[in-house]
Amino acid sequence: MERHVLGLSGGRDSAALAVYMRQQHPALAIQYFFTDTGKELPEVYEFLGRLEGFLGQTILRLNPDRDFDFWLKQYNDFLPSPQTRWCTRQLKLRPFEQWLRPMLEAGETIYSYVAIRSDEEYREGYSSKHDKLIVKLPFKEAGIDKPGVLEILDSAGLGLPKYYSWRTRSGCTFCFFQQKIEWVRLKEQHPDAFEEAKRYEKTAVENGSPFTWSQGESLEELEQPERIKQIMQEHEQRLARQRSKVQPNPLRPDSEPLDIDDLYGKAKVCLACHK
Repeated sequence: MERHVLGLSGGRDSAALAVYMRQQHPALAIQYFFTDTGKELPEVYEFLGRLEGFLGQTILRLNPDRDFDFWLKQYNDFLPSPQTRWCTRQLKLRPFEQWLRPMLEAGETIYSYVAIRSDEEYREGYSSKHDKLIVKLPFKEAGIDKPGVLEILDSAGLGLPKYYSWRTRSGCTFCFFQQKIEWVRLKEQHPDAFEEAKRYEKTAVENGSPFTWSQGESLEELEQPERIKQIMQEHEQRLARQRSKVQPNPLRPDSEPLDIDDLYGKAKVCLACHK
């Protein structure tokens, strides 16, 4: 027996892949799923709801059997970090593996569709370790790049998730991959989530965690008015420099936002959270 699955992060690329597979391979019975950490942006849930409307089917929610607070205690109150990504491992990958395990043990062949674009490198660390779990990269095979992804979402009437107006990456509200400007905007857009992140950080530091959410400073330091002003000025300078390098596209005037990655360099983010 064969099964087809496609994981959604609440981000742009995986949503475009879901649309693409629905349009190009309508005969495939694909199970779309979203692993919900319980710490997602509200805009993510809104976007998933719109995507369900387009797909005409419910997106399966995979919930971790243990929440963030449980795992934080297991890791001695040490915050997750780029060096120790226990959040992705325990809250994203573990529920996915638990869901698939009975199917694989029953001898099913599972095709997992991943939204790696043609203009991205594929990181082998995300490839399957099971011979019956086969990773497929439709965008790579079809030569679909970032402009192609935007075109797919536009033509489907979905557009971008609403958080793209202030942040260009999905994931938890307190994701450590956020840049300084994204923390500033989280404080503006979702002050309660920012305060929750501060509480986690304070507890972690008190228990000896070597990491803060944002490299080199605590959120309490980052949110000081003078520091916020400095971060915003630095961001505007980066934006101006990047815009001066970009060739305008007459077919898409002002409709393609500059990604945070375009401005600050590509981070080694996790596919399960950010695609």
